[in-house]
Amino acid sequence: MEPLQDDDPAEIGGYTLRARIGAGGMGQVYLGESTGGHLVAVKVIKPSVLDEETRARFVVEVDNLKTVYGNCVAQFEGADPHAERPWLAVDYVHGPDLRSFITDNGPLPLAETASLGALLAEGLNTVHGAGLLHRDLKPQNILLSERGPKLIDFGLAVLAERRTQLTATGFVVGSVLCMPPEQARGEHGLKRSADVYALGAVLLYAATGHYPYTGDTWQAVALRIDDPDTPPDLGGLPPELRPVIEEMLAHAPSDRPPLGAVTRRLADVMRGCGLGPLQARRRLEGLTPFVPLPDFPPLPPRPDETDEVYDPAVVDPAAAEDDEPAPADRRPEPDEDQAEPAGPSRDSLGRLSTPLRIAEKLRAAYARDAPFVPKVRTRT
Repeated sequence: MEPLQDDDPAEIGGYTLRARIGAGGMGQVYLGESTGGHLVAVKVIKPSVLDEETRARFVVEVDNLKTVYGNCVAQFEGADPHAERPWLAVDYVHGPDLRSFITDNGPLPLAETASLGALLAEGLNTVHGAGLLHRDLKPQNILLSERGPKLIDFGLAVLAERRTQLTATGFVVGSVLCMPPEQARGEHGLKRSADVYALGAVLLYAATGHYPYTGDTWQAVALRIDDPDTPPDLGGLPPELRPVIEEMLAHAPSDRPPLGAVTRRLADVMRGCGLGPLQARRRLEGLTPFVPLPDFPPLPPRPDETDEVYDPAVVDPAAAEDDEPAPADRRPEPDEDQAEPAGPSRDSLGRLSTPLRIAEKLRAAYARDAPFVPKVRTRT
């Protein structure tokens, strides 16, 4: 997390920006705070990846994202795809991403890796159930927290896919290190099996600290991924995980298992470690280090916020200007021998205050329109 720069906006979509969280191919990510104190991650999309077609696609993607719910998906909070700088906000997850965690702490133990995979497979099922694909699943887009792993940035890589081919100079849609062969070839009509492959690459990285394919350039990596005669590097992978991850990394999409089968097989791995899935999840959550948030200064009051209290005795000046003063010969003469009775608040001209005058008009209109019902007296 870094301080805001001079050219960063102070507010987006009603959220006060507090810090920079990071940057990616799609734009800048900020930590935003609502008026009530809720923290969100606000991603501002780069204008360079948007044209008329991709902006229209972003509108559809945002509508779809509103339907995605689940324990392993960062909750949608708001978006404005029509803004000059389109933005998308999700619930802020306070924890490291998987790549940072593995870099600092080394690979995950067997049961924790299986738990991570099973939970993410369930989260991807939620995304797929909403008619979406992730398209950019990689360790940087998986956050670890005391509430379990969370998927972020699903659905956004499609904006770049619609505009740029993989072979464009200096540009890669998503992380090539976790791409399936069909995506590495630049295909756009991806299926759910593409996310299955990417999840297998993520789990291989979580268990070993390396990816299925490496190379000096992303083009070299893409060529190796697309070569059916070059198998992925599974070195260091625990034998309990090898069969399921090897199938997830199959070159042909039709050879990859569905996510439901992946979840069940990983649950069997957890049980083989003597742990139930819930126990393994708690161990995974226990690995997440606690990092306190910095103390931000209090938010200043918004310009449109006031502390005025409604007082029915106060005359609305604007309303008073619209009213004609009553003619002098029609004003009631005060009775000097009788004290003025207590009653509704009046102004200096003897008129009801504006709120009470409105209420009196409503009462009179109701009495005029209501049917007359004579009151019947009964003898006692």
